[in-house]
Amino acid sequence: MLIKNAKVFVGKAFVDADIQFDGRITAIGKIEGPADLDAAGGYVIPGLVDIHTHGAMGEDFSDGKPAGLQPLADYYAAHGVTSYLATTMTLKEETLTPAMHAIRDFRPKGGAKCAGIHLEGPFLCYAKRGAQAAENLHKPDVPLFSRLNEASGGRVKLVTVACEEEGAMSFIQEVSKVCTVSLGHTTADYDTAMAGFRAGATHATHLYNGMPSFLHRAPGVIGAAFDAGASVELICDGLHIHPSVIRATCQLFGDKLNLISDSLRCAGMPDGDYELGGQPIVVKNHKATLLDGTLAGSSISMLDAVRNVVNFGLPLEAAVYAASTAPAQAVGLDVGVLEVGRPADLVVLDKALDLKAVFVDGNRI
Repeated sequence: MLIKNAKVFVGKAFVDADIQFDGRITAIGKIEGPADLDAAGGYVIPGLVDIHTHGAMGEDFSDGKPAGLQPLADYYAAHGVTSYLATTMTLKEETLTPAMHAIRDFRPKGGAKCAGIHLEGPFLCYAKRGAQAAENLHKPDVPLFSRLNEASGGRVKLVTVACEEEGAMSFIQEVSKVCTVSLGHTTADYDTAMAGFRAGATHATHLYNGMPSFLHRAPGVIGAAFDAGASVELICDGLHIHPSVIRATCQLFGDKLNLISDSLRCAGMPDGDYELGGQPIVVKNHKATLLDGTLAGSSISMLDAVRNVVNFGLPLEAAVYAASTAPAQAVGLDVGVLEVGRPADLVVLDKALDLKAVFVDGNRI
């Protein structure tokens, strides 16, 4: 496959170039020969990488429902995502285990690639549980993590933990040898968060949401993440975080910024009543909340997040990097970069950032 007349995202910038690939990228530059696809001056970017998504199209990874996984893979690819982490909720072990089995055994027939699992819980704190069910919270527990990871076939790539909870520091020390550990849904102050990062955490889950505010005398997890050089997630739906804060966070964290969708089963669906981790949620004007008004996850796609932050004032280059290269690096995936020898996971956008084509391992979706 040869795409010509494109602005190709190489490193951290766009270059005028052609790109050729089969299953992997074989050449970037001025390439002779007829084009299989004319980008017409549009953009070729790495496939988007969503490391925090619970579901879409009425499906949720926590359901443990094998039949629901292919529609999700198709949905992600249709919105520019070529790799994702199936993200589960705070649930009991007997519910999470079949979800691990379903994800382990899933063999997609087209669509985006499931690159692993993000356990968002159950190792979270009560006060900052957000839309996570309180009755399912569990103290940080290495044996429980190990059982879930074993049930997944060793596919857990990311786990969120509240580092102030009993046993959290030893949990972080052990589990960070297996996967990326993220601080989130936490009441930790700056010193406790710094201890968590020193113990082995390298990431922060949906920054600002589910943690203390960033105050001038109490910088909390946010200040600690900056000082520790951690990667950080942002939900950029325009509801969870003000555009000014998104602009400031991009300046503060630079290459460590990760866009996420934090999408729920309501993504791609009309307003109405849905379910999240055993709790009813209501979606109105694309805003998802629990019945008490607590803001839940989002109904956006990753491509929506990219367009949103560009509309909020971020350079397109920063938005693309934060939605592809940075999240892949945060959880150790060999994707999110356009360079010779890398998997041919890429997205073609027109000048208005509308989706023109998606390729996963060189196959057009």
